[in-house]
Amino acid sequence: MATVTQPISPALLSAQAFVQQYADRRVELVEGHVVELPVPSARHGKICNWIGFYLTQYIVANDIGHILTNDSLFVIERDPDTVRGPDVCFVSYARQPKGTLPEGLLEVVPELVFEVRSPSDRWTAVLEKVLEYLAAGVLVVVVLDLKTESASVFRGEDRQDIIAAGEPLSFPDVLPGFSVLVEKLFA
Repeated sequence: MATVTQPISPALLSAQAFVQQYADRRVELVEGHVVELPVPSARHGKICNWIGFYLTQYIVANDIGHILTNDSLFVIERDPDTVRGPDVCFVSYARQPKGTLPEGLLEVVPELVFEVRSPSDRWTAVLEKVLEYLAAGVLVVVVLDLKTESASVFRGEDRQDIIAAGEPLSFPDVLPGFSVLVEKLFA
């Protein structure tokens, strides 16, 4: 989800201070300011589960990385710090070695990020988040739109592909051989 309210932290926080003070809240850190996130809907959660399911099947079969959900926190910018929690993401073993993941923040950036856009999310806020991810080194950002049941796929700052419900969603540059029909993510 991309919709955020006004910042709730008066002073700039570092990523570490953010995690220590707000670990139990539904928030992200944007340029040093804490912003609250809306509580996701049941449909949002189900879509995230389907994404995780299909990606996990692929990852288990190929053993190439980690799938993370539930807004796992990543530092995507420093000075001032920005900490984002994608709805679902893939991090390869090349970026985060195989094994137990550390508690708290991850200092690596995922290769693939999924965000689920609710009807109340403004596209300007969603695109701002997409651009942050891409600038940080995420290779592919996918925004699943609940309203249109489509996927907007972003690679680089100037490319967007819209994939409709009956079309396959694939990432040969990140997950060779992975493919799922967009409509299966909205089941």
